[in-house]
Amino acid sequence: MRGAVKAGVAYWALIFGLGVILGTARVLWLAPRVGETVAGLIEMPIILGASWLVARWLVGRFEIRRHGEALAMGGVAFALLMVAELALGVAVFAMSPAQWLASISQPPGLYGLIGQVAFGMMPLWITRRVR
Repeated sequence: MRGAVKAGVAYWALIFGLGVILGTARVLWLAPRVGETVAGLIEMPIILGASWLVARWLVGRFEIRRHGEALAMGGVAFALLMVAELALGVAVFAMSPAQWLASISQPPGLYGLIGQVAFGMMPLWITRRVR
């Protein structure tokens, strides 16, 4: 199970790093032109495609074979993502935790949350596909 936790941390770090880059471009450049919701929907397939590739690579590298390990990998990555998103909301956007939670309960934050859940499930989908 230790390998699954390490894989989850690596998965989160790689995709979160990409997400910071894409998110910065989305907020500063794309959203003012097309709106926040459309910008998020444009970004989502890019980040999910990258998530698929990175998760597939890490599942192989860390030899994640069992569904429980895949769920642990995705769960660790998802939990770290939620903590990091909350920290960014509080530190960068001066939101309270309640404001952050409210922001992900309605579009466009809700669409982002759906993508984040898919990100967390990716390792499981990959191990199911390999079998």
